[in-house]
Amino acid sequence: MKYQEALKIALQVKSVLEPHCDRIEIAGSIRRQKPYVKDIEIVAIPKPYETGLFSSGIAPIINQWEKVKGELPCKYTQRILPEGIKLDLFFAKKENWGLIYAIRTGSADYSHFVLAQGWVKNGYKSVDGQLTYKGQIVPVLEEEDLFKIAGVKYVAPQLRISK
Repeated sequence: MKYQEALKIALQVKSVLEPHCDRIEIAGSIRRQKPYVKDIEIVAIPKPYETGLFSSGIAPIINQWEKVKGELPCKYTQRILPEGIKLDLFFAKKENWGLIYAIRTGSADYSHFVLAQGWVKNGYKSVDGQLTYKGQIVPVLEEEDLFKIAGVKYVAPQLRISK
């Protein structure tokens, strides 16, 4: 799908989910402004919600879309939007927002070969969606924090390619 079309859909999805989130942003190839997009990636910190018979909050909205994987509550779910494009929805917490948002912005090679190799070189580990140092969870509130931990200068999303 062309960038502009995917961006329009992503912005619609974001606006529908936003009232049920403390924070939500578009990530992936749309954030990197790639000319063609194969899916929509969104990172969100949802407000508390209920699932099941008395579902509330973000759950009824997400559950209206065809599920490919990830049953709520979860850290990740993939859905098919009515427009036919896949939605990859990643849930973060305030403490790991910067880590999840940077990784899910990508590119996959940049996340692995630049960011992850940088934080590993500096003694950090990624464990269950959290960055740790000597066994202790390290808050990564913003992307810029992750770049500092990895020992690399912040790079705008559209320039994140590994060399």
